[in-house]
Amino acid sequence: MRQAREVFFVDGVRTPFGKAGPKGQYWRTRADDLGVKAVRELLRRNPQIPVERIGDVAFAATAQVGDQGLTLGRDVALLAGLPETVPGFAVDRMCAGALTAVTAAAGEIAFGAVDVAIAGGVEHMGHHAMGDEVDFNPRYLSERLIDESAAVMGQTAENLHDLFPAITKERADAFALQSQQRATAAWQNGVMRETVVPLTVFGDDGWKLAERDEFLRPDTTMAGLAALKPAFRAGGRVTAGNSAGLTDGATAAFLAAEGTVEELGVEPKLRLVAYAYSGVPPHLMGIGPVPATKRVLEQAGVTLDEIDLFELNEPFAVQVLTWCDELGIAADDPRLNPYGGAIACGHPLAATGVRLISQLAYGLREHGGRYGLTALCVGMGMGCAILWERV
Repeated sequence: MRQAREVFFVDGVRTPFGKAGPKGQYWRTRADDLGVKAVRELLRRNPQIPVERIGDVAFAATAQVGDQGLTLGRDVALLAGLPETVPGFAVDRMCAGALTAVTAAAGEIAFGAVDVAIAGGVEHMGHHAMGDEVDFNPRYLSERLIDESAAVMGQTAENLHDLFPAITKERADAFALQSQQRATAAWQNGVMRETVVPLTVFGDDGWKLAERDEFLRPDTTMAGLAALKPAFRAGGRVTAGNSAGLTDGATAAFLAAEGTVEELGVEPKLRLVAYAYSGVPPHLMGIGPVPATKRVLEQAGVTLDEIDLFELNEPFAVQVLTWCDELGIAADDPRLNPYGGAIACGHPLAATGVRLISQLAYGLREHGGRYGLTALCVGMGMGCAILWERV
């Protein structure tokens, strides 16, 4: 009987994340070109992997239209210079796009269909606003399949504040401040040099180098956060300060099979242990990582106390705090997002997952430990969690 093969995370990179819109650094840059830059840098950093050994390219985008709508895995592969013999496909699971690309490619490797794969994602929210060109089926509302707030992520965050009144705006602001402080320290200490690749872009002032995330706010204070007005509801608690901004960016990662890493002389960073997806009420999508985390730990027979590092996406501070409270993790736990998160660097939807994995690999290497967890919530009421083991 065929045995599943172990799957390893070899390397991952991302572009700097930019502000969506005309003032952002990628306004005049195509979405697929952001993906191409990430893939080319991945190839450059890993010359021991022959391009002809790449068996598939899985690339995610939430808005699969326009400059990110042409079966991205194939589109990006060809534009990046991979041989025509390398196939590719596109993935959409909203915010879990890149993580779904990773688990889909991992399935191909585990089954023996391919030995090496590239997985990643891109989102150009400046070119494609969330929800544009989406036609919600009227049955969702007429048959009360979902609450109407489910279509607006910020309103789902306010719903979490309603459901968990112990998570106050002050707690959310304090977590946002922590994210900014940790991200600032990570950039100052050179942490990001290993996973963030600069690129030249054309803008209104000509060519320039994009080399840093545009949402970094090292001068953030609690007083400044407290003064911000609610963004989604009068009297609400979700503001631009305790949320991730609308973002453009891309990520890409190499995955490879056991045996192949030895054959090619590759030194992998992580072993994929288990993964889980979950469904929750769409208007409470932020709680999705809670059941996903519990499920993946149960699959692996690992306890929460055995996890040495957590990389959790931060679309909204309240979402992370919900996960913390439900699982008994302190918001200031040094194991949680030690290099800051999306509140500081941005969240280009389908690209974010590989950022989480790359930072997890770096953190486990630098601080030691065996197990790490990447997790995030997903629009329309889902969650994802992946358990990794340091190699």
